[in-house]
Amino acid sequence: MSFLLKISRLIDAMSDLIGKLVMWFILATTLISAGNAIVRKLFDNSSNALLEIQWYLFAAVFMLGSGFAFLRNAHVRIDFISSKFSARGRNWVDVVGILIFLFPLCYMMATLGWPLFERAWTTGEMSSNSGGLIRWPVYGLIPLGFAILFVQGVSELIKRIAFLTGNGPDVLAQEGPSDEELLAQQLLEEAEQRLKEEAEQRLKGAN
Repeated sequence: MSFLLKISRLIDAMSDLIGKLVMWFILATTLISAGNAIVRKLFDNSSNALLEIQWYLFAAVFMLGSGFAFLRNAHVRIDFISSKFSARGRNWVDVVGILIFLFPLCYMMATLGWPLFERAWTTGEMSSNSGGLIRWPVYGLIPLGFAILFVQGVSELIKRIAFLTGNGPDVLAQEGPSDEELLAQQLLEEAEQRLKEEAEQRLKGAN
C-alpha cells in the first residue's frame, strides 16, 4: 500500500500542477474577450479566430481541470445525502462510483474522442468560420481531459482504499466550512453591511 500511496502522491502533484497552469487560461480568456469587445466597439471590427480561441481556452479549463477538481474534492456532490453517511460509508460510495461510473465513462469518452482528434489531425480540419482556427487542438482535449480524469481517479481510489484498510487518512473529511458555506457567509455579511449603511444614511437624513 505504501508504494501505491507514493503513486497517488505523484498523480496528485501532476493534477495540482495542471490545475494551477490551467488557471491562467481563465485570465487569458478574460483578456481576449475584453480586448475583442473593445476593438469591436471602437473600430467596428472583430476576429473569428479571437472568438474561437475563447471557447478553446474555456474547453481547456473544463477538460484539463477536471482532475484538479477531483483532487480538491470540488466536483458536484449530493451533500445532503452523503453527509448522513459515516466516514466509511462515504468512502465506499466513492469506491463504487469510481469503479462503476467514472472509469467506464472516462474510457468510453477517450475512445470516442480519439478518432475525432485523429481525423482532424490527418485532414487538417479547419473551422467553417472565415478566419477560424484549426480544429485538432480542441478535439484533442477530449481524450486528454478524460485520460487525466481517469488517472486522478486511480489516485482517489488508492486513497479511499487506504482509508478503508486503515492505511491512510480520510480525504473526504470536511476541514472547516465548505466553499459554498464560505460564500453564503460572505454574502450574508455584505447584506448586513449594506443594511447598516442604509440605516445610517436614513438616520442622517432624518437629522
